[in-house]
Amino acid sequence: MQFFLDGFRAGDPDVKPEAVRPTSDSDVVDVLVIGHGPAGALIAAQLSEFPGITTRLLERRETPMIQGQADGVNCRSIEMLNAFGLADRLNREGCFVNETAFWGANAAGTGIVRTGRVRDAEDGISEYRHVLLNQARLHEYLAEKMGNSPTRLQPEFGMEVIDLKLPDNPADLSQPDSVVVRQLNLPGQPETVIKAKYVIGCDGARSTVREALGLKLIGVPQFHGWGVLDVLATTDFPDIRRKVIIQAPGGGLAILPREGGYMTRLYVDLGDFEPGDNPRDRVSKDDIVAEAKRLFAPYTFEPKEIPWWSIYEVWQRVTERFDDVPDAERGKRSPRVFTAGDACHTHSAKIGGGMNLSMQDTFNLGWKLAAVLEGRSPVSLLDTYNDERMPLAHEFIEFDKVWAPMVDGKAPDGTAFSTEQLRNRFQEVEHYTAGVATHYPAALLVGKDTHQRLANGFTVGMRFHSAEVTRLADALRLHLGHTHEADGRWRLYAFGDAAPITSDSSRLRALCEWLVDSPDSPIRRYTAAGADIDAVFDVRGILQQSHNELEPEDLPSLLLPIKGSLGLNDYEKAFTRGVNDGDKDIFDVREIDRSQGALVIVRPDQYVANILPLDAYKELSDFFAGFMIPVK
Repeated sequence: MQFFLDGFRAGDPDVKPEAVRPTSDSDVVDVLVIGHGPAGALIAAQLSEFPGITTRLLERRETPMIQGQADGVNCRSIEMLNAFGLADRLNREGCFVNETAFWGANAAGTGIVRTGRVRDAEDGISEYRHVLLNQARLHEYLAEKMGNSPTRLQPEFGMEVIDLKLPDNPADLSQPDSVVVRQLNLPGQPETVIKAKYVIGCDGARSTVREALGLKLIGVPQFHGWGVLDVLATTDFPDIRRKVIIQAPGGGLAILPREGGYMTRLYVDLGDFEPGDNPRDRVSKDDIVAEAKRLFAPYTFEPKEIPWWSIYEVWQRVTERFDDVPDAERGKRSPRVFTAGDACHTHSAKIGGGMNLSMQDTFNLGWKLAAVLEGRSPVSLLDTYNDERMPLAHEFIEFDKVWAPMVDGKAPDGTAFSTEQLRNRFQEVEHYTAGVATHYPAALLVGKDTHQRLANGFTVGMRFHSAEVTRLADALRLHLGHTHEADGRWRLYAFGDAAPITSDSSRLRALCEWLVDSPDSPIRRYTAAGADIDAVFDVRGILQQSHNELEPEDLPSLLLPIKGSLGLNDYEKAFTRGVNDGDKDIFDVREIDRSQGALVIVRPDQYVANILPLDAYKELSDFFAGFMIPVK
């Protein structure tokens, strides 16, 4: 973490200096976020870091969430949340999932027996492990993040959205959207109209925003119910602190250990039900407990306290689009209203994708809105949200349709599916459960894989898979990906070629000099006069030499830049291979071409956008010219 760039400032460095902004009408904003769930809280936290962007976050609930709902934060989401400075808090407080145990019916059919255990995620899939934590705590983390931001953004509770109206000509960006709201905790208060350039509906499966756009969640209910319990209990079941999938005689049970070391979440199979039969009308908390006790046999299970419980039905649905642009108008205008999370896709809880997929939706959207509102990209950039996220939702739904019945003990064709088969399948699909399967195809923001061979460990279109390096200035060993912050900047990770950085033949040195000096350089074309040289593009150099073989003075100016109002040097731009004796370095681990090196271009949402040779200056310039606006 870096601070004091513009001078010493006492106190908590996480509390950013408050931005001085002109007084304005709070009912006229750049972005209105509706819904303080994970998707809404994340994009609000991201946008709150931009002093020139006005954002409001509304939530219908009259108080913050305290407990219940989602509980799993997968590996990919923790990678993402590390960019918000939250990974350490999640890892400190959450419960790590290390192994998944599988149980099935015993030979006599009278109880359950363990059939095997597997690691929850393969080694090396991420530097992080899957964590279980109350969703409400994640909301609190993100609310604290936005409250400490330059804009001091705060969620507004008890705010109900009544209606949403687009301007008569949605293509006219000078005319804002109109959102009618009322404050629930002030009876008799008149309705208020909020004017917003952009509206983001993160308001759940019963989304008012989605309905105002005339969109519907399309899909078929599975007519299958599950009871959910957060419970403090005594038991002699040996795997109670592991993730567990049980296929018991006549039912199923899933167990998730929760934070704190004592609480457990149970997902209890309530079986199929007939259309029109609402299990919430006939199943009580005591019924769920009784069924759980039956499924635990021959082991005992005695609840002592149940802080939260619920019943959910399995739905696998997705809307026909994720924004307000009808098919007939797509390409003729750009969107003004977006939906994210459960507002545009719902699925079962069997793979813990809901909260994670929702946050990935808005992490994709947030940096694009900031780029448009700050004038760095044209409004057409916003078309890519629907183009990128909707196909992923469909892919996820199709996967869920296959996976959810397997957890219930059924193959996709309805035949019995054993715990042994489930265990094997679980290991095959762990890239989905870890959240790292997303692969964006070549398009405006993702280049072709023409030069993939230069860095085979960083797949173009997939998330940047971090690995360890050593920082040159102080010999600190750290993950390269952890330098990435949720600040809307592009990352250019330049992996050095065989020639030392001190050599005139070094391609890496030549690239750094071109980026600083050439009028065709993206840094020169898109960075405002007077701004720090890394205000838009954060360039990091990774050298093949040991840190003992180099000095900071050996670096080109771009890797030891002068920044801030005091003109201080940034010593955190250059890294070396970062290994102990006998270890593989990042060039080996991520298959970087040691002879030629490679330039890995990473989007603000941590996905690899392109891989280029270090001397592919025109290709680099042309790539950014496709979606960025030169400064005047």
